[in-house]
Amino acid sequence: MPRSRRDFSVLHIPCTKPGCNRWFKNKSGYTQHTNAVHPLLGATPLHTEPSQFNRSPSPFFNGDDNPLQSDGAGEENHSEIPRSAQSPIPAEFFGAGDRLYRNYHPSLTGRPCDPEGNFLPPGALPLPLSEKSADDWTPYRDRLEFELADYIFTRNQTPAAQIDHLLDLWAASLIRAGTDTSQVLFTDHRDVYRTIDNTPLGDVKWQSFSVKYTGDIPDEGPLPWMTESYDVWFRDPHQVVQNMLANPDYASEVDMRPYREFATETDERQWQDFMSGDWAWNQADQIAKDPATHGSTFVPVILGSDKTTVSVATGQNDYYPLYASIGNVRNNVRRAHRGALAVVGFLAMPKTTKQHAKTAIFRRFHRQLFHSSLSFILRNLKPGMTKPEVVRFGDGHYRRVIYGLGPYIADYEEQVLLACIVRSWCANKSLDDDNLLRKRVHTDTLIEECDHGKLWDEYGIIAQLVPFTNDYPRADIHELIAPDLLHQIIKGAFKDHLVAWVEKYLVATHGQAQADIILDDIDRRIAAAPAFSGLRRFPQGRNFKQWTGDDSKALMKVYLPALEGYVPTDIIRTFRALLEFCYLVRRNVITETSLNEIDDAVARFHQYREIFKDTEIVSTFSLPRQHSIKHYNTLIRLFGAPNGLCSSITESKHIKAVKEPWRRSSRYKALGQMLVTNQRLDKLTASRQDFYARGMLNGTSPGEHDDTGQHEPPVSSPPGEDENEDFDIIDDPTSVLAHVELAKTPQGTKCARSIPELSTELCIPDLADLVRCFLFEQSNPEDARDPTEVPLLEFPHYRGRISVFNSASSTFHAPSDLSGIGGMKREHIRACPLWRNECARNDCVFVITDSNARGMLGMDVARVMAFFSLRQHGRPIPCAVVRWFNRVGNAPDPDTGMWMVKPAFSAQNTPHFAIIHIDTIFRAAHLLPVFGTVPLSPSIKFHHVLDIFKLFYVNKFADHHAFEIAS
Repeated sequence: MPRSRRDFSVLHIPCTKPGCNRWFKNKSGYTQHTNAVHPLLGATPLHTEPSQFNRSPSPFFNGDDNPLQSDGAGEENHSEIPRSAQSPIPAEFFGAGDRLYRNYHPSLTGRPCDPEGNFLPPGALPLPLSEKSADDWTPYRDRLEFELADYIFTRNQTPAAQIDHLLDLWAASLIRAGTDTSQVLFTDHRDVYRTIDNTPLGDVKWQSFSVKYTGDIPDEGPLPWMTESYDVWFRDPHQVVQNMLANPDYASEVDMRPYREFATETDERQWQDFMSGDWAWNQADQIAKDPATHGSTFVPVILGSDKTTVSVATGQNDYYPLYASIGNVRNNVRRAHRGALAVVGFLAMPKTTKQHAKTAIFRRFHRQLFHSSLSFILRNLKPGMTKPEVVRFGDGHYRRVIYGLGPYIADYEEQVLLACIVRSWCANKSLDDDNLLRKRVHTDTLIEECDHGKLWDEYGIIAQLVPFTNDYPRADIHELIAPDLLHQIIKGAFKDHLVAWVEKYLVATHGQAQADIILDDIDRRIAAAPAFSGLRRFPQGRNFKQWTGDDSKALMKVYLPALEGYVPTDIIRTFRALLEFCYLVRRNVITETSLNEIDDAVARFHQYREIFKDTEIVSTFSLPRQHSIKHYNTLIRLFGAPNGLCSSITESKHIKAVKEPWRRSSRYKALGQMLVTNQRLDKLTASRQDFYARGMLNGTSPGEHDDTGQHEPPVSSPPGEDENEDFDIIDDPTSVLAHVELAKTPQGTKCARSIPELSTELCIPDLADLVRCFLFEQSNPEDARDPTEVPLLEFPHYRGRISVFNSASSTFHAPSDLSGIGGMKREHIRACPLWRNECARNDCVFVITDSNARGMLGMDVARVMAFFSLRQHGRPIPCAVVRWFNRVGNAPDPDTGMWMVKPAFSAQNTPHFAIIHIDTIFRAAHLLPVFGTVPLSPSIKFHHVLDIFKLFYVNKFADHHAFEIAS
């Protein structure tokens, strides 16, 4: 007799908690209710100054303060609501020649209002940002005092003892000069810290609460972790978000309204910043159902968390920072950190003995602690998610705002925790069924209808857990998982999967001994990659234990040519497809054409990776990290370009928010000191923004000398810069697409000072004739004759002095790369006889030879042998001696997707040299050798390869800008 199906329509399980009359169909529904309404966690609220660490014992996760209590909000249907035909969609043209237009949301329009929330008429001027006078430096006495405090604490990170020593030396020098010591700006480090602490701006105090397990205790007594108290430190995200909205530093880089952006000529849609995505528009549609919200500004709160280790040597010091940003700021601001990404908490990390660490009850407590903590930390934002509140913005205007929980930036392990799913499952949909999307309403229904075992085995759902998003309106955690290019694709699919599979393939094909020989040669090839601006080199290949995200990104840039000759073509094409996917989704602006290119790269990746299954290297491709590639088309449409939400943003923030403050601490109970450091940094940043907005920081800083009155744009080093990086981030608005200039200081007097001397130094006998030809072209730009047809007698002679330079800098617009708020980046192009006291370095460059052609068809590659300047008709002419390369074919290599070049030779079979004006140089180019099948000699180093090899790839994977111009 067949077994009867269980009747789930009967409510037969009661809630046993006192005063609760709920009944449930099955145990899963009962468990979900228990976790939401009667949680196992207890906590203690504490509102303290950062330097105080007392605790209050009173519990709080009860009654109205219960962060797990659901009020039913957030259970709305998330399908898109059609816009009323009676509400026309505002459109606006912009860009050079009105090449783009935007459709703005018709209801949530971001209208300015007065402090009471009354809308202002169009064109109304904002109130002054500050009523302070232009000479009010409070709490500092003057600019010099502020600049010194900022330099000591922020830029130099001077330890307290060294601050005291510096101030003592200052006082001693004044005494020696017979000057009053009161001119010393600070008495000691305490005076410096006290002054910073007195800053009223940016003051969001740290608070904490303690959490304990309050569930059932085993008969044999409580386990060790059940009696522990776990501290969670946080700053009110509500105040932090308000500070971000009020920040004048990026007031022009804030989007007040959701919009959809199109090309004027083709009506092709494109996605860039967060508010250009469909998610923000759909949220606005839901909010706009309430007429009281019309005219408001929707402010999505973007969250991110990621564990980090500050020191392994001193005992595995781990921290769990929580970050917050807002979706209104544009991606360039969020990536540059510019105050638009703030640490708002340090979450608890419960630990126990190995015996109990993997028990179900401890893991459940650990996971629910995470969600309960987030729910409590965010609670002050909840009222503003349904009722508009008035907030001042950085442009001086007040606006009504409606908050909402936006995407959560997290790696895969964190996504599993967030979505309350089983590891090896996807937080968005089934790994094997693309039609099975996860939704909150679907998950809740499954929990009501299915038992725990079935939920775990067939749906990957952990029924006992309640996501923190369930406590907030319009929030579905399955819709809020941000794309994670760094951990899912670069560290996951590329390094942990493909690179590891190649090693397995070589072992399976050649045996372990021969595979080791091949892998050693691959490592030598990787180590032989020529130096390049911003490229992290691998002197020992891949043979080091601790890989960082930057290591994986750097390996991607040079790995493909190193494999050629050792693996089948399909493996090469698999890597190419994945690399192209990574670079396409990293674009600053993604169009519908780009989405088609992304889909094509995904299809090719899926096609060519089958070789690993055919050769029995892997048995399945149901891998969450690789599977996530399928989601990018959808996620881009929802959230805009992924480069504004990648976990690399939060990882780089670890340096300033966690690692540097930890290094500045005494290491004893370091967290409290780290909180104080972060708060002081915020106060100094807020002061600088305020002084700048009031025009008090214009001109040269005290102690800086500038006789010309010309100021260079601010330059900062890239976060986490290492010794091999050779570029700067330019914190300046976009002004030009590219500009090249020589270094400020020429070589010393021992170097060449004339053309004959430079000819001897470079071993180019006909250099003087090349200079004459160059000067003829400069003086006769309209002469259409080929220089080879012009008699040598018509070329002018040059017998003057020259100045030789070791480098030039190229500044160009590269918003997809690590760049400043305006998308500008500066790289250094080297042409020096001795670089870092090791070897000569002569970089390659892209030279524009046909401005009407696209990409590589309009550029040639050359190697710079020297930079120099000469004078003609009283004006300096910056030049470069270059050796040309010729393109091989009229299209990229079909396997690697990279163009190939070879050294050019003249009619006499001598290297083809030329003199060019540096204005024709676009930027640096990176060449990688075509290694072939011959093993690389261990004696060949990275500085030899440009002289030895005869065929090269133009490395379009050197950075994202190179990918755009050299594809």
